[in-house]
Amino acid sequence: MTGINEEKTKEILLKENYVTEDDFKKAENYARARHTSAIDYLISEELTSKDIIGQAIAEFLGVPYCDLNSNRPTREMVMKIPENVAKKHRIVIFAEDEKNVNISTDNPKENSEDKELKVILDEILKKKISFSYSLREDIESAFIHYIKPLDVRFMEIIKRNGSVAPEILEEIFEDALAFRASDIHLEPSEKDVVARFRIDGMLHEVGKIPKDFYENILNRIKIKSNLRIDEHFATQDGAIRYSKNDKMTDFRISIVPTLNGENVAIRVLSEYVRNLTMSDLGLSIPNQKILENASKKPFGMILVTGPTGSGKTSTLYAVLKTLNNPEVNITTIEDPVEYKIEGVNQIQVNLKTNLTFASGLKSIVRQDPNIILVGEIRDKETVEIAVNAALTGHLLLSTFHANDASTAIPRLLDMGAEPFLLSSTLELIVAQRLVRRICDSCRYSYKSLPEEFDNIMTGLSKYFPKEIILYKSKGCKDCGFTGFRGRIGIFEFIQTNREMKELILKNPSTQEIWDLAKKNGSLSLFEDGLEKVKNGVTTIEELLRVASPWK
Repeated sequence: MTGINEEKTKEILLKENYVTEDDFKKAENYARARHTSAIDYLISEELTSKDIIGQAIAEFLGVPYCDLNSNRPTREMVMKIPENVAKKHRIVIFAEDEKNVNISTDNPKENSEDKELKVILDEILKKKISFSYSLREDIESAFIHYIKPLDVRFMEIIKRNGSVAPEILEEIFEDALAFRASDIHLEPSEKDVVARFRIDGMLHEVGKIPKDFYENILNRIKIKSNLRIDEHFATQDGAIRYSKNDKMTDFRISIVPTLNGENVAIRVLSEYVRNLTMSDLGLSIPNQKILENASKKPFGMILVTGPTGSGKTSTLYAVLKTLNNPEVNITTIEDPVEYKIEGVNQIQVNLKTNLTFASGLKSIVRQDPNIILVGEIRDKETVEIAVNAALTGHLLLSTFHANDASTAIPRLLDMGAEPFLLSSTLELIVAQRLVRRICDSCRYSYKSLPEEFDNIMTGLSKYFPKEIILYKSKGCKDCGFTGFRGRIGIFEFIQTNREMKELILKNPSTQEIWDLAKKNGSLSLFEDGLEKVKNGVTTIEELLRVASPWK
């Protein structure tokens, strides 16, 4: 992240009193036990921040600090330095005027003394040059401006008549990572194959591949993911581990036959999720405390509900990360295992060997773990075993498909869970969705009157009784002119206190559960999202896209 190793970063932070010796010892103990980074711990516990670390290193190096994340260089500024030079030296123009130009890098001392680089920059810029320090990841994110459209690169590869399939696939993977795509779709039509990326939950067409070259590309995907190349009429699932510039990324492959050929859907398993902490999820402070307290209990059940792609697995992995230490045994059964976690025993569902959630969960309980994660509760048998596991001294975490938190309890009862057992074991239900964040680079504020909200949706003005300042975005190159960059969760929590446990025994309706939860202080998905709208994190239109104000 910093361009300087962790030991040196520690030395700088301690010397300049940015963190205490005690805090760093805690961070190192935590990192050692959970196979993570001490710096990540300090940031996640808000004992420091990326910007403070950047400022400390810049101060140590004796140069100014440039926060490229908040003040992103424009495309014009980035493109002034040739791509090969910029990437070799990790440099980007941060600011310039008629006579001076400030160049940001994660290695200002070496670059300022590099005579060959000085000659190149003098010839290109013809101005007085000074160097500043920026975090390595922020510099590399600015290099996105060098990327040509995929269509252009596809045609260049085909004209060169070289290794078409490997090169096209490489370009697709590289772009998917650069643009933070969560999924890649290759969809054949009669004439060509459309490549689309899912970015921040929305699909975007990124290029078209002539159909003549698709079979070779498809075969390459199948070979790399250990699938049969002679099978064209059955679904196939596999995985690819992709490595570039010392960075490893796992791709999960799904191939489905259609009338026009085989569709490929590739899930990009981002390193970001593996390193996610509770503070990254978007939880309010009260909700974060509720989740932390529930996860510290020695037994019971925590369920996370929501549709596919709502971030349920990310939330559970963040909880596991806080619980993962040498004193406890954590075992998971997942379909599929998306992210490998050091120190956790992970089991992959395998229908061919009859290793289902239910059969796997039975075996896990015999292994006497402290904490069990079940990828999804899908049927009556899994419900019964999960409830009994939570009753017999295990903390059980799982996902469950329900529209909201209050719907989960009636669904579990309908699936065969005994009311008295469920009321004894269920500790917490979390419902969640993901909303897109407003792009920081092009965000602007505006005043809005109560009556204007009724134009968006009738009755919405009751949430905005007076004039309020909200935020929108214009759209820029940083966000691909969408106005959004990244996503954050909105949540609905139901705790099972004594009153809720007594209600579960009566086989209640969804409305009865929600009425009691609301009386006990629960906020709906919409109400939680509303706070993020008022704080300028997202827009009211984006919130309404995923959550309804009426329950």
